[in-house]
Amino acid sequence: MKKTGILFHWIPRALCILAILFVSIFALDAFDPALSIKQQVLGFLIHMIPSFVLLLFLIIAWNRELTGGIIFTALGLVLSPFVFKHNYNMNHSIGLSLGIILMITIPFVVVGILFLISYSLKKKKSII
Repeated sequence: MKKTGILFHWIPRALCILAILFVSIFALDAFDPALSIKQQVLGFLIHMIPSFVLLLFLIIAWNRELTGGIIFTALGLVLSPFVFKHNYNMNHSIGLSLGIILMITIPFVVVGILFLISYSLKKKKSII
């Protein structure tokens, strides 16, 4: 039980960090040689806002797993239709749009579920 508890404590945190880093990669498109350095840095910071928000949610989840689990699960489920619709309108491919959903929003649903499992395991352990 102890090994499982440790795994469920660290896996959602590690996966969340990796997912945030993946989302952050998309901010690199703000760098364009045609723009000034100031415009590039400002554009980069604007593109990093989703990553900063996700990082804030991770900080909340780190200490309050139940709250974090609910936030990440809801975030992934609520954003999935919007991301799907946006990508489908751009490429008119259901398969490609579903693949994008699997890469961008579903990892946060998984992270949320893992935070909820971790919370549940810790709660059971403290009751017993």
